[in-house]
Amino acid sequence: MDDAEYGSFVDWDKMESGEQSPKVLNTNDFQELKQLSRQGFWAKNHSLRAKVYNKLIKDIPCRTVTPDASVYRDIVGKIVGKRNTSTLPLPEFVDDRQAPTYCLNSEGIGAVRKILLCISNQFPDISFCPALPSLVALLLHYSQDEAECFESVSRILACNDQSRRLVDQTFLAFESSCMTFGDLAGKYCQGPHKLLVAVSEDVMEVYSDWQRWLFGDLPFTYIARVFDVFLVEGYKVLYRIALALLKFFQKARGGQPMESNNVKGDIQDFVRDIAKSATPDKLLEKAFAIRLFSRKEINLLQIANEKALQQKGITVKQKRVQTPVR
Repeated sequence: MDDAEYGSFVDWDKMESGEQSPKVLNTNDFQELKQLSRQGFWAKNHSLRAKVYNKLIKDIPCRTVTPDASVYRDIVGKIVGKRNTSTLPLPEFVDDRQAPTYCLNSEGIGAVRKILLCISNQFPDISFCPALPSLVALLLHYSQDEAECFESVSRILACNDQSRRLVDQTFLAFESSCMTFGDLAGKYCQGPHKLLVAVSEDVMEVYSDWQRWLFGDLPFTYIARVFDVFLVEGYKVLYRIALALLKFFQKARGGQPMESNNVKGDIQDFVRDIAKSATPDKLLEKAFAIRLFSRKEINLLQIANEKALQQKGITVKQKRVQTPVR
């Protein structure tokens, strides 16, 4: 199999079979990469997508001392020891939801926990990052080994380009992004926003799940397409996709009143079954059809919301109680 080099953690029975062409990507031009990523150019070939991910991630400007594959090989044995990988605890900085398994085989599912523990060891400044298990699981599909996946995730976490926000790593950043999403929903997604305001006791509680819709609830084929574009265009893509999901959610309701009193669960179920409402292409098309949506606006909202939270003293999340492994 052409994909064997990048498929040792993949359960191929769960993966959708794609076309095995094109084989190469012959451009470094940003505008071309933007168009090709949105069109799913490298989504059609597993090994090509792996090579494109590798290149895009290696181009991320990082802190001088960023853990690499050799660091992982040095520390993994000491950190994991002889423990069963299936019972390894998730780090404190992720939430307590089940880490997504996507199309990973049993070895891959265990490797996610090993990599997360090693990242926790090397990034003590991360205090809250619920998207990380999904990120690790996704990249493991396109990595030659655990160490390469660890290095890729480390580079994303260690990005030091202030204009290129990638992953929220503190509770303050996460909470302000939820507030920013609420601001954007009220402006660019008025129909769904009014629907949720009408049926929710606290609409911001609903919007606090917006990143989890993407990194956890979206099926693998969809989040991989989102990630293609995210690596080229950055964080604003995530807002666009989440807003598009809200638009499809309202359309699927057909204007009918919501009968459930669990709006968060309803949206979660809808996102998990998004294939009934839209293909990956339709989801991206809807996301990028939102007009007058600028990076500058997002940055200004984010800064204002962070300041508002700091003034209220909301900067850290209460630690969760670890459930003992039986």
